Amino acid sequence: MKQDRQHALIADMLYWLIENQAQQPGLSALSERFNLSESHIQRTFQHFTGVSPKQFVKFLTKEKAKARLKAGRTVLDTSLDCGLSGPGRLHDLMISTEAITPGQARKAGTGVRISYGISRSLFGETLIGWTDLGLCFLGFCHNDKKPQAILKMKGQWPAAEYRERPGRANELAKSIFARKKEGSLRIWLHGTPFQLSVWQALLSIPSGTHCSYGQIARAVGKPEAARAVGTAIGQNPVALLIPCHRVITSAAEMGGYRWGVPTKQAIIGCEAAAQVTAQD
Repeated sequence: MKQDRQHALIADMLYWLIENQAQQPGLSALSERFNLSESHIQRTFQHFTGVSPKQFVKFLTKEKAKARLKAGRTVLDTSLDCGLSGPGRLHDLMISTEAITPGQARKAGTGVRISYGISRSLFGETLIGWTDLGLCFLGFCHNDKKPQAILKMKGQWPAAEYRERPGRANELAKSIFARKKEGSLRIWLHGTPFQLSVWQALLSIPSGTHCSYGQIARAVGKPEAARAVGTAIGQNPVALLIPCHRVITSAAEMGGYRWGVPTKQAIIGCEAAAQVTAQD
């Protein structure tokens, strides 16, 4: 499919720009690297991301990250006053949660039926898993890392029954990655009470802003547990929609990311671009 090829091309460009961001590469460098005309690159990149390659690279600077961290701090404080139901909550998600008991954890997903498939996105190939209750897994597998992504999904539910459904995965991907969303996506979060509280807090971080690990720890009432919060964030089963990529260090460094720091930067850059585009 043409769009799949375009998604693959833009993903490769995003990761190449991130890898070479110190040189502040522009259209000429991209043209030479990908053997395409500058006009074609500009047009295609702008269509999928909303900004030019040069503008995208600017969103990756530490100064921009600091500004987004400052903005996020203000919004999260407001959300705390509202019981973590402030303006950052994603209106297009219907989220159900289930806190697991130690006994349920030992069952490791026995009796759970999970459908899954891999689809293309701007951030590389995307593994999507779902049950009748909603999406239960979303991860990225750029650069042929599909086996590792599938292992991570099945590691969370080792005793579940799995069925591959690529067609339905493609349909879900269109809803997940649509720039103009229509309808709602249902998500089923299944974790310990502490994990669920952390993942819920992540939903209060608006697109285009950041919060620190320490801020999230304070938000869930565990100000001394930043390390445990970081672990829970790293175990977030539904990337992007539960926006763990918006958490960075208090020094405006990227920190870690389950799907690789370049993927985190790619998502952050595109989100920042979308915010600027929406304000224009």
